Amino acid sequence: MIQAVYFIGIGGIGMSAIARYYLKRGLTVAGYDLTPTPLTRELEREGALIHYEEDVTQIPEACRDAASTLVVYTPAIPAEHAELQYFLCHHFDIQKRAEVLGTLTRTHRGLCVAGTHGKTTTSSMTAHLLHQSHVDCNAFLGGITKNYGTNYILAPKSDYVVIEADEFDRSFHHLSPFATVITATDADHLDIYGTEEAYLESFRHYTELIQPGGYLVLHDGLKMRPNVREGVTTYIYSRTRGDFHAENIRMGDGAIRFDLISPIENIKDIELGVPVGINIENGIATMALAQIAGLTPDEIRQGMASFRGVDRRFDFHVRTPQRAYLSDYAHHPEELRQCIRSIREVYPDRRIVGIFQPHLYSRTRDFYQEFADALSDLDEVVLTEIYPARELPMPGVTSQLILDHLRPGVPHRLIRKDDVLDVVPTLQFDVLITLGAGNLDDYADRIADIVKSMNTLTH
Repeated sequence: MIQAVYFIGIGGIGMSAIARYYLKRGLTVAGYDLTPTPLTRELEREGALIHYEEDVTQIPEACRDAASTLVVYTPAIPAEHAELQYFLCHHFDIQKRAEVLGTLTRTHRGLCVAGTHGKTTTSSMTAHLLHQSHVDCNAFLGGITKNYGTNYILAPKSDYVVIEADEFDRSFHHLSPFATVITATDADHLDIYGTEEAYLESFRHYTELIQPGGYLVLHDGLKMRPNVREGVTTYIYSRTRGDFHAENIRMGDGAIRFDLISPIENIKDIELGVPVGINIENGIATMALAQIAGLTPDEIRQGMASFRGVDRRFDFHVRTPQRAYLSDYAHHPEELRQCIRSIREVYPDRRIVGIFQPHLYSRTRDFYQEFADALSDLDEVVLTEIYPARELPMPGVTSQLILDHLRPGVPHRLIRKDDVLDVVPTLQFDVLITLGAGNLDDYADRIADIVKSMNTLTH
């Protein structure tokens, strides 16, 4: 019987959610991570035993019995990691994070959200709608929700679990969804998959894992063709067409309202709690899952209006009549395009400047032209150096590749990330966006202070 769980890479956003699940169940939870962060410090305050050196001697005694300890690791951990090797040599039960989530989808009704982009917001919105309804849910999310200040929700009496289904390293192949949304299948993670065809095949296989009697909610127009089991109901959704779509969209005065058209039940006067254009589609997918789970129209209206968003997803730090500043996790060309388009809808005829930190050398190599095309919709582009994450530098692959392919006439500059606080006051903007999945967001609070001071000077 499992009495302790040890996490190698406990500070990851997804890993920490599972750690919290086991903490709530009263098990001993311990683990390793490379550096302390606000998230690991929170886990320590909640009872987790965490150290920050790759050191087998620091594994707690409670986690040294193979018969009673489950070891969970993230694919980002190298195979030669000393602590992982220790557990392998001593024949512990070792599972990837995705395998643990897969078990939960077989003991609960899994509502899963997959896709190249939009999955964190959509899964977090789904979790919020269910949690504030009579249905409730457990949830394992890829971002910190502003409603709850966490990436995890525990509801021991609910039969539902909301999971962000991650395609990286084919992790989502461990899941057995009751119902799943697929938001997008734009090629990504080609360092893992090699080709777009292999990427699409991975999503096709994921659709085969939906439980008989379950549901697939598929974005309209995807290249991927599903292959569901007999008895699985497939719905199509998008902003303007499909089984689930929006009608009577109204934008103005900082608000977005629309009517949901649904094969289950139409709902009038939906208001978005985070009023940006892309959340119309995210909201439609969310409401499809919510209706499948049995939420009432009033519960859905209340949940949509009260959703406050996710850290680093259209995350407004300053919003005044003079200037606005927001940060967004967008790190794929299509995410950038949708983000900029959504901001243009909210702020038409305003000067929008973006500071983008490219994420991964391989992604920059594969998509520099697409990045340049998306960023060219800004009024000015500022790029920092590439955030390497798990990769080593690649010859000839720098942020300059993107700058060189911007449309003619788009103002641009290349800066060091560490100089961003000096650069922001020199920029002329009505709306400033910092973009990327790296560590540029570490400066968000100080950038917000600068923008506020610029507003004061202007006023």
